[in-house]
Amino acid sequence: MLKKNDEKINGFLLVIVLPLLLFAMSYYGFESSYTRLKTSEKTPSYLFTSVYAYRVIPNYLSVQMTELMYYLINGPLSFFKAFLTKNGTPFYHGLFVMNSVFFLLCSVLLDALYKLSPVAILQTLNARRIIHLLSVFFIVITQYAPTNCDTIALCCYLSGALLTLKYFHTGKILYFYPLTLLIVLSTFVRETACLNIAFFAAVFVNIKDLKSGKYHIVWKIIPLVIAFIVPYLSLRAFVEKETAIFVEGLYIGRNFSSPFNLSGLLFAVIVLYFIHTLCVGKENRAVFEKYLFFSAPYLLMISLVGLYWEVRLFLPLILTGIIVAYHRFNNSSEPA
Repeated sequence: MLKKNDEKINGFLLVIVLPLLLFAMSYYGFESSYTRLKTSEKTPSYLFTSVYAYRVIPNYLSVQMTELMYYLINGPLSFFKAFLTKNGTPFYHGLFVMNSVFFLLCSVLLDALYKLSPVAILQTLNARRIIHLLSVFFIVITQYAPTNCDTIALCCYLSGALLTLKYFHTGKILYFYPLTLLIVLSTFVRETACLNIAFFAAVFVNIKDLKSGKYHIVWKIIPLVIAFIVPYLSLRAFVEKETAIFVEGLYIGRNFSSPFNLSGLLFAVIVLYFIHTLCVGKENRAVFEKYLFFSAPYLLMISLVGLYWEVRLFLPLILTGIIVAYHRFNNSSEPA
């Protein structure tokens, strides 16, 4: 009984307490040369007048959290006001609290994913804890460029990955419907929602079946594509075009000329390469390779309109690689 309690305490420290401390260090322990969000008293106007305008759920939450923190700092937490004011603004503190909540949910989801049908090496508690800690560090290190949408989008993506693997192993349609709904909702968070389709395709698409003319899995992927495209196009149609823009600019030239952007690309390539070498079997490598293939549109968009220096853009691919590398795929049942 005492041993079980110790395991629960250790699990809580690893999954909740330690990640939260690391996250707080990244937000308050050092200053990022990339952003100046600490000086923004209110929710920045650019969130509603640029490409960020399409990310309606994070923007709404940012406004609500800023108002909440303003109330708390000037009300129940007024005794702490001097310290909080010195270390940020209501917007920045609200951003930290909001991102912390979804970051901890990501940590919980990663714990569940690593426990779900792991290969032999990850069935050892200590090995699973090391992998979990590595994943948490990857998330934390990308926070030098904090935004109001990335941790929410990552939480949605990991939720979709868990639903996909549950569906893969059980064949129960009850996991497919929530996945479809999740893609719809997460499209209002960030375009990362499309990666859930790439992961689903990577797990379920069998090259041999396609070569032999068996296209039944395509009918499973089509609803997921529709679940992404409909809200994506709806946002572009209904959000005011006078304030929102489709992209901030074409950055492909800067991506291959700036030392910072080139180092970000090199970081992503090296990490993904080593994750590929860590895959425990041929099937794991095949799933990871298919995932990178189906993620090609996302990678292309990063090259065109994103900056490689923002390595947070590669984070879903990195975490997916770690999940795939140590997952057992050979005990699946045919989906319903």
